Amino acid sequence: MPAAFNGRWTRRHWAHASLFATLGALLAALVPGFSGAISAPQQPALVTTTMALALPPLPASRRASTPGDSWQVVSVRPGQTLGAIFEELDLPATLMHRILEHPGAKQALTRLRPGAELAFDLPADGGLRALRYDRDETHRVELQLQGDAIVERVIERPVEARTVVISGEVGRSLFHSARRLGLSPKAINQLTDEIFKYDIDFNEDVAASDRFSVVVEQRWREGELIGTGPVLAATFTARGKLYSGFRFERNGKPEYFTADGRPLKKSFIRMPIPYARLTSGFGARRHPVLGRMRMHKGVDYAARSGTPIMAAGDARVKFVGWKGGYGRTVVLDHGRGYTTLYAHMSRFGDIRAGQRVPQGAVIGYVGSSGLSTGPHLHYEFQINGVHRNPLSVTMPPPEPLSGAALAAFRAQTQHALARIQEVERVVFADAAPVKPAKGQGRS
Repeated sequence: MPAAFNGRWTRRHWAHASLFATLGALLAALVPGFSGAISAPQQPALVTTTMALALPPLPASRRASTPGDSWQVVSVRPGQTLGAIFEELDLPATLMHRILEHPGAKQALTRLRPGAELAFDLPADGGLRALRYDRDETHRVELQLQGDAIVERVIERPVEARTVVISGEVGRSLFHSARRLGLSPKAINQLTDEIFKYDIDFNEDVAASDRFSVVVEQRWREGELIGTGPVLAATFTARGKLYSGFRFERNGKPEYFTADGRPLKKSFIRMPIPYARLTSGFGARRHPVLGRMRMHKGVDYAARSGTPIMAAGDARVKFVGWKGGYGRTVVLDHGRGYTTLYAHMSRFGDIRAGQRVPQGAVIGYVGSSGLSTGPHLHYEFQINGVHRNPLSVTMPPPEPLSGAALAAFRAQTQHALARIQEVERVVFADAAPVKPAKGQGRS
C-alpha cells in the first residue's frame, strides 16, 4: 500500500501536482468546444434559384464579322459527295446547285478525291458566305456569295521545288527506314522494282548495314511537303558492292542508266514470276505425269494459282491459246531470234496475237492446265529455235548511250552525282570523281 501522507510535500508530490494541474487546464479548454460542436443547432439548407437573364443582342458587327474568322474545313472521305457534305453542314441543296452553275465549279467539285479539303465560311448568323477549294497545286479558288451574285477570287499558292538527297541505312526494313527519312512509297518501289531489280535481290542480298542514297525533287507549298517527283539518281550498297542508277530520257522515254551510260534495264527478266519457287530445272528428267524420261526444255516455278506472269522482255505476241500438254500457253517473239514460252496458265492476260507488249506486262496467270500435277509456270527460252537454260543463258546486253545522247546524259547527271558524293563521301567505281559545286550544302 502507498505510504500515508505525513503533511509534508516532497519534490515528487510537487511534480505530480503540476502534471495534474496542466491536464486539468487542457480539459477545461477543449471540452466546451466539443460540447458546443455536438449540441449546436443544425443550420437550415441553402436554397438556390436559377434565373434566366436576357443577354444583350449580338452586335451587327459581330454578326457580319469579317471574312476568314469562321472557316470550317472539311476533309473529303472516300465515296463522299458534295451533296453529302452540304447535308452534313445543314446547307440547302438549292444553294449547292447555284454554286455548281458557276463556271469551272462543277468540274472541280463533282469529282472530289478522298483527302481533298473544302473550306466553308459559315458566319454566326448561319448560312454560307463563301466556299473555298483548290483548283490545282498552285491556285486556290474562293467563291464569295454576295446576294444573288457569286464573286470568284483566285489565290496564288507558290510551289517551291527542292532537289534533295535522302540517305540512310537499310536497318530492319528498307521500306520503313526510307519512309522514316521522308522517301515516298512510289520512290521506294522505283528503287526495288525498276532501278536495281536486275542487279540486287532485295530478299537475299541486302543487309541491315547496307546504305542507300536517293536524289529526288520535292514540291513544297507554304512550308508543307505536297509531293515528290521520280527518282533522279540513286546508289545502293549491297554486300559491299556499289550500284548506281541515273534517270535520263532517251527518245522521249525515261530510263535508268549506270554512271557510264549503260542501261540498267536488261533485255530479259531472269524470273518472269514474282515470289516463286524453282521446282524443276532444265534437262532430262522423268515426266511427273507420263512417268518416262524425257527432255525438260525449260524450268518450272511453283506458285499459287492466279499469280500473275510477266513478259520476260519487250516482244510481239506470237501465240495465245491451247497447246497440247502445255495447256494454256503464250509464246513471245523478242526479235533477233529470241523467243520465250509460258505454259499451264489458268487464264490469259488482256493480250492477243500480233500485239506488242512491254517487259513486265502481265500476259497470264499461273494455273495447272494441260499435263500438270499442280499450279506452276513452265518457262522456256529459245535462241534461233534452240532451247537454252533460262537460268544460265547469257542475255543480250542492251544498247548503251553514245554520241550526243551520252554527252547530254553526262551533263545532266553530273550535278546529281556530285550531290550524292557530297552526302555519302563515296568513291564510285564506274565514274570519275566529280568536284562538288562551290557553296553547295547538304540536303
